[in-house]
Amino acid sequence: MPRITRRSFHQSLLAIGAGAMCARGAAEDAADAGYIDMHTHLGQTWNSTQTLTAEVLLRWMDAHHIARAVVLPLVSPESSSYPLTSDFVLAETKPHRDRLIPFCSIDPRTSFRGGHQGLVDMLKRYVDAGAKGFGEHKPGIAFDDPRNLRLFAACAEAKLPVLFHLDNQRNTDQPGLPGLEKVLQETPHGVFIGHGPGWWASISGDITQGGLGGYPKGQVATGGAIDRLMEKYPNIYGELSAGSGANSISRDLEFGRQFLTRRQDRIMFGTDFLAPEQHVPQFELFEQLLKLPADVQKKIYRDNARRVLALS
Repeated sequence: MPRITRRSFHQSLLAIGAGAMCARGAAEDAADAGYIDMHTHLGQTWNSTQTLTAEVLLRWMDAHHIARAVVLPLVSPESSSYPLTSDFVLAETKPHRDRLIPFCSIDPRTSFRGGHQGLVDMLKRYVDAGAKGFGEHKPGIAFDDPRNLRLFAACAEAKLPVLFHLDNQRNTDQPGLPGLEKVLQETPHGVFIGHGPGWWASISGDITQGGLGGYPKGQVATGGAIDRLMEKYPNIYGELSAGSGANSISRDLEFGRQFLTRRQDRIMFGTDFLAPEQHVPQFELFEQLLKLPADVQKKIYRDNARRVLALS
């Protein structure tokens, strides 16, 4: 057998170390180059859609350069055709926690005992199991309903960012979003992430009550509630998932580009991918239409999500 000298032994160790560093660096570079998707689901969401498994979701993520994705439960009867519980999301994501980030959810109308602390303890059960946030919060009550306020206070104490859906059926509000503003005022230590038609239609200052439930087209009017609330409150963010998020930017690309640049520290990428073969408009919007500056892209695509969710 060939004789191993001290010099050759140390050279081998250096080569092994360099190889490990290169592999680790490649993994970090891959994560740093991709998206963090703030909004996906697993299971069967609607009676008209097919079931989405973790394996299919991961393959879709690989095909679209998504490094990590938030997986959201849906527990309110208004939120989906089939309940997707927090326990289901935690179990389905557990083998893939390096890439799939579970959230938890509790309907504000849920029966529980123990007052505020009892509700906090319920949330901490999910935190201990790996939940990094709360949502998709999508109950059929007013946004500033006392039951919502109670739940938001518990989420703030449990340090769970709340990702909410807002329209004319779930977390309802009025033009200008006074209900949301009341929540932001009364829960200053909470973190809130806006989603849905009512939230994104409020990018425009001329929104009507009916518009909060749809996808308004045409030029955006200045004075929208989103800009106003983000200017005034440091704890409100938005994620650009679904048709509502894409529409809010594509309806007026010049305004959209300026808005994303102006609010680059508050906006996060998202898709609302929930079924195999689903069309997702966000990729074309960002890759072909907007061409944002590299530093703005970096924040919106991944860094803001990392900061808000305290991801390593």
